[in-house]
Amino acid sequence: MNDTICKRIEDLREVMRRENIDAFIFPSTDPHNGEYVPAHWEGRKWLTGFDGSAGTAVVTMNDAALWTDSRYFLAAEQQLQGTPFRLMKERVEGTPTITKWLGMKLATVASPTVGVDGMVNSAASVEHLIHELRAEGGITVRTNYDPLAVIWADRPPVPQDKVSVHPLEYAGEACHDKLRRIRERLKELHACGMLVSALDDIAWSLNLRGTDVHCTPVFVAYLLIEPECATLFIDKEKLTPEVEAYLRGEGVATAGYDDVGRALAAYGEYNILMDAAETNYTLYNMPRCLKAAAASPIPAMKAVKNDVEMQGFRNAMTRDGVAMVKFLRWLRPAVEAGGQTEMSVSAKLEQLRAEQPLYRGLSFDTIAAYQEHGAIVHYEPTPETDAPLRPEGLLLLDSGAQYLDGTTDITRTIALGPLSDEQRRVYTLVLKAHIGLELCRFPRGASGTQIDAIARACLWRYGFNFLHGTGHGVGSYLSVHEGPHQIRMEYKPAPLVEGMTVTDEPGLYLPSRFGVRTENTLLIVPGGETDFGRFLQFESLTLCPIDTEPLVRTMLTDEETAWLNAYHKAVYDRLSPHLDDDTRAWLAEACAALK
Repeated sequence: MNDTICKRIEDLREVMRRENIDAFIFPSTDPHNGEYVPAHWEGRKWLTGFDGSAGTAVVTMNDAALWTDSRYFLAAEQQLQGTPFRLMKERVEGTPTITKWLGMKLATVASPTVGVDGMVNSAASVEHLIHELRAEGGITVRTNYDPLAVIWADRPPVPQDKVSVHPLEYAGEACHDKLRRIRERLKELHACGMLVSALDDIAWSLNLRGTDVHCTPVFVAYLLIEPECATLFIDKEKLTPEVEAYLRGEGVATAGYDDVGRALAAYGEYNILMDAAETNYTLYNMPRCLKAAAASPIPAMKAVKNDVEMQGFRNAMTRDGVAMVKFLRWLRPAVEAGGQTEMSVSAKLEQLRAEQPLYRGLSFDTIAAYQEHGAIVHYEPTPETDAPLRPEGLLLLDSGAQYLDGTTDITRTIALGPLSDEQRRVYTLVLKAHIGLELCRFPRGASGTQIDAIARACLWRYGFNFLHGTGHGVGSYLSVHEGPHQIRMEYKPAPLVEGMTVTDEPGLYLPSRFGVRTENTLLIVPGGETDFGRFLQFESLTLCPIDTEPLVRTMLTDEETAWLNAYHKAVYDRLSPHLDDDTRAWLAEACAALK
């Protein structure tokens, strides 16, 4: 048994007993509902030992369970061994929802109470939970208690790192102009003001960046936008004299991070927009005025890149492509020489990226997954799992970087030596799926759900599928996962418009054998106008050769082959001027046209 985790559960249950709480729910979020959260709010990870980015833990007085999605099934099974937690596989037939499970577990408890920390759960999620638990026999939900504040003795502090100004030469639009546009949009929504809780929305609106969150250049704060003023709620230790002067010049006042609740209670306008999906439950219920029934307008504004940001992406992708080409040229000889592992090649790629101008760090932890590890969708090598690489089989490498002028996200599956016929067929099918989306031309305003099947169709024909999304938005030196638009099977109504970035990353995963994924980051650009309206298409931003050695070339159509040849010509033309003679010669061979 894992004695450390068991002791934490014992301590938790003792606190729950004192507070008359029969079950407690621990999400993977923080007060700002971010994808990646500062260590201070990684309570679910601390309590369970499971380190995946998505998951919800539930503890009753005599049971414990963790729900997570298909990306983490294998990893969670391994990490939960020896703990009181059982794995609940989301969206798998037979798996109960959290509320159904609680209804069964608390059926014999008189007047049961379920606890959630209202500061780290969104208003929308808590309201849904209240409704669902009411239907499970009138279970009460308590939101004003955080047991981690009592039992987590060595809890990391809230980050206090300094904030910096993101220069206009990379942002492309001044802060005061963004605030003006936001206020105009609020008027259209009949809202007097709004509280901004999402950290990437705050960073984008104010042209500020920070280092509080892993792999994402944001900082812990809230932003209150009113008709004639704006206030940034942030710990003052984080502000340099330069940033304070900058904010004053942009018409933004500052107050302490913990003052946001008092400010909301004293808010004097007729109504306020607080996105229930982004604002935590506690703050959402602070204002005494009406709530404007609308989602935050900022994500849709942020998703459409201006001309400076678009060019920044192209520039960042060029530098990232140089690093990737240097890495790929190094990789196979290094593996053949021996001594390389998943972690060592991850470190080599990070070193090559760090040599590039404007580099600021990784955009997410590198997924270097060899052979059977490639079947674990979000596998990350650890010292315990670090696999030695052999000159055979497939290495799935999903990686990205943060540059001052753009964020990158790329996946390549690389043949390290001889492959099986099955590996070649699967590799080729995934590339066909990738090319299918790259070639797509679609009406302006279509949603990602409406074009998702274009990537999956060739896989479905063979009885294959993948359970993750086909594509997500990418921020401009911000979050590598950005909405509101996505390309996925589940309905996502956000329209696709020119200026958005989105990934194209189909994959296939054969458990305990291997996995394949190919990913480029794309820019949505005009695709012409016909009698049926305006059309859009994709421009590949990512510049890196796709391994042609594993291909079953007879499976590619002439159109697919032509796309691949044109893409490789663009890769060579853009990257070759930045390479030495030997690396340029290697790239020419890697980008050679297929007949």
